[in-house]
Amino acid sequence: MPHIRLVTDLDAPQARAFDASLDLDLEVRAGDPYGMRIARRSERSGGIIEHGQAVTWQARHFGITWTHTSRITEHDRPTRFVDEMERGVFAEFRHVHTFEELPGHRTRMTDDLYYRSPLGALGRLADRLFVERRLRRLLTERNAEIARVCRTAR
Repeated sequence: MPHIRLVTDLDAPQARAFDASLDLDLEVRAGDPYGMRIARRSERSGGIIEHGQAVTWQARHFGITWTHTSRITEHDRPTRFVDEMERGVFAEFRHVHTFEELPGHRTRMTDDLYYRSPLGALGRLADRLFVERRLRRLLTERNAEIARVCRTAR
């Protein structure tokens, strides 16, 4: 199963970084280049998502509008939470977020994204050609927005 790890150091205390990472409105702003929005039928429509809650996203990638529903399946504030796909294009999708306190009221945020594309060998080929690159870019842009919010909240 493909795995993407992204480490981002943030200028914010651990609890603030944790909450920013759960902020659905921040996620929408970060995904604006992809037309990211929360679907009308979503369980949550904004704000801080909590344990057990789900959100349904819609975004445009490769000229197609995709829908993806994730639920927060683990939540241990302020150190770790996990969101997992309930419905969507992937065969599997699990995103583990961890937060480590650093000196000087800073936080190291680590994203571990595990996913599996559908369609067997064809899906593995798509992963190598463009899916991994797109997912890494989405995470990087999301984390840049989290970093910006954390800096301005100081």
